[in-house]
Amino acid sequence: MTSLMRHVTFDCSDAYRLGAFWAEVLGASLAEDDRPGDPQALVATPAGTLLFVAVPDRKAVKNRVHLDLQPQDRTRDEEVERLLALGASLVGDHRRPDGTGWVTLADIEGNEFCVERSAAERAG
Repeated sequence: MTSLMRHVTFDCSDAYRLGAFWAEVLGASLAEDDRPGDPQALVATPAGTLLFVAVPDRKAVKNRVHLDLQPQDRTRDEEVERLLALGASLVGDHRRPDGTGWVTLADIEGNEFCVERSAAERAG
């Protein structure tokens, strides 16, 4: 028998706040029992569950694991603008003149993630 991946876990300073950010990013919700100040928060999506756990340590270096997002109902560039408006910050712009490439952003606690082209953009 193999193992089942239950969560992708993020260490963070404010589990509820970071969970709420990612819930908005992914069009999901925090678990019904999550409240501000809780040491953990959960965001369930069709692709998997994200668990946010408050720890006393601050983020110090680049992530060794990160999420790659693919917009479903908008272009990569529209999604990047939406995420920046939610509080993400630009880390690296890897878009190419031919329309390929991706954008690296950081969430509100500095965790890097990438935004790729949508399936429609890849097909076009």
